[in-house]
Amino acid sequence: MEFLGIDIIDKEDFLELFIRSAFNLVVIWYIVKSLYYPANKNKDYVFTYLLISTVVFFLCFLLENVKLELGFALGLFAVFGIIRYRTETISVKEMTYLFIVIGLSVMNALANKKISYVELIFANVAIVFLLDYFERNWLLQRSTKSKYVLYEKIDMIGPERRDELVDDIQKRTGLKIEKLEIEQIDLVRDTAKIKIYYIE
Repeated sequence: MEFLGIDIIDKEDFLELFIRSAFNLVVIWYIVKSLYYPANKNKDYVFTYLLISTVVFFLCFLLENVKLELGFALGLFAVFGIIRYRTETISVKEMTYLFIVIGLSVMNALANKKISYVELIFANVAIVFLLDYFERNWLLQRSTKSKYVLYEKIDMIGPERRDELVDDIQKRTGLKIEKLEIEQIDLVRDTAKIKIYYIE
């Protein structure tokens, strides 16, 4: 049955879409909720990773058979570039998780019939296993955690006073700080939002 020249439903394609999207969601959900969140405790990125993964999966799956022109492809990359440079910078670890969820979503959506379900499942499991192994071992070896602090001595946030800033925050919090990142500066309230990485 068609409507305006388009099939209302293709049962075989819809079933494949449903199975693949459910499989992709389970894998990404496990990565984000069982590996990323327990180690980082950042709910904002949980939301981001799950939604980006879902959108990328459906985008790739539904446009798999569409021949995209070069101009459209470049425009799509330009949009992602604008989003990247108009948002706050994120750490290497968060960027790695973002790359993994996007990569898995693209792989799960675009795997063709030459790739069996066993091979696809194996690839997903292998990536999850490696991620789990490195996440747990990295945490065990370094026991590094992060948190945000609101700092009011705004005159100390310059790069030339970085050592003084670290010493002051360590004295106030009693934490051994490995590194810190200045996330946001509020000149009206004379405060700075700082992300600190510390050894517990």
